[in-house]
Amino acid sequence: MGILAVIRKEWFIIGIVLVILSAKLQPGFGARGGPLKPEVTVTYFAVSLIFFNSGLSLKTEELTSALLHVRLHLFVQSFTLVFFPLAVWLLLRVLSFTAIDQWLLRGLQTVSCMPPPVSSAVILTKAVGGNEAAAIFNSAFGSFLGIVVTPALLLLFLGSSSSVPFSSIFSQLFMTVVVPLVLGQACRGFLQDFLDRRRFPFGAVSSAVLLLIIYTCFCDTFSNPSIQLDPGSLLLVVLIIFSIQISFMMLTFAFSTRSGSGFSPADTVTIVFCSTHKSLTLGIPMLKIVFAGYQNLSLISVPLLVYHPAQILLGSVLVPSLRTWMTSRQKEVKLAAVQPV
Repeated sequence: MGILAVIRKEWFIIGIVLVILSAKLQPGFGARGGPLKPEVTVTYFAVSLIFFNSGLSLKTEELTSALLHVRLHLFVQSFTLVFFPLAVWLLLRVLSFTAIDQWLLRGLQTVSCMPPPVSSAVILTKAVGGNEAAAIFNSAFGSFLGIVVTPALLLLFLGSSSSVPFSSIFSQLFMTVVVPLVLGQACRGFLQDFLDRRRFPFGAVSSAVLLLIIYTCFCDTFSNPSIQLDPGSLLLVVLIIFSIQISFMMLTFAFSTRSGSGFSPADTVTIVFCSTHKSLTLGIPMLKIVFAGYQNLSLISVPLLVYHPAQILLGSVLVPSLRTWMTSRQKEVKLAAVQPV
């Protein structure tokens, strides 16, 4: 594979590295009060654009077709928004006695509170051949649920800046998340044929805007000389994130394939990805709203920035194995159905 092909495939990961380096070199440009004015351009316009774009891209008819698979939806949403945060909270009680930077540990808790992503879980489910419609529904439904549940979980586990009242958080989320999503869905009704013909790059647009948000977040950090990132703590957090992902993927796989679970092999693929993946697109804007005024905001966001590429990397590695397993299990089910009793 040539260098250009690698850049095209991994441009977002490369972009994260470049914007962090840019923020380090010239932090004043994108910091609060700087020429870029992120307190207006990012907080309102950039975040709204991401969710308008999401509303424009979500296929309403595919989501409604998966609506009746209630048992699967209940498992995915309760695992990712109830079990996941509680399990990480218990883990952090142990890790708090270690030398790991406490702000990075808080960042691990914020990761656990995030809803499933709209993109990566769906893309990987489709690559394996799993229940794509259910993945789309759970990702979208989880995102809507996350608007209410995620800020509540963040405030429950971590508290918030006293300068940002709870009502202010929800009103800002409503205006920059809910309203743009609804407008995007409304516009899709008029533009669907045009959008399907042109294959508009919705994912690339959201990712590009997200890079801007990440850039301004790190500009704020690097413009504050009192913040220091400990490399040893960062390495431990990366190892913990991979361990959490692998453990939870194994747990969801074991639960959904046990005798009498009622889930098909295609459902299992959806459950494994949707239950363990977390949304960076929703996460970073929400952190900027919930923890506005925190000088350690970017340290809190570091684990989420690590989790996103880690879940794509692990998922991509598992695609061939899961596809082979799912195909063989489906053949076994078909053979069992045609054999005489």
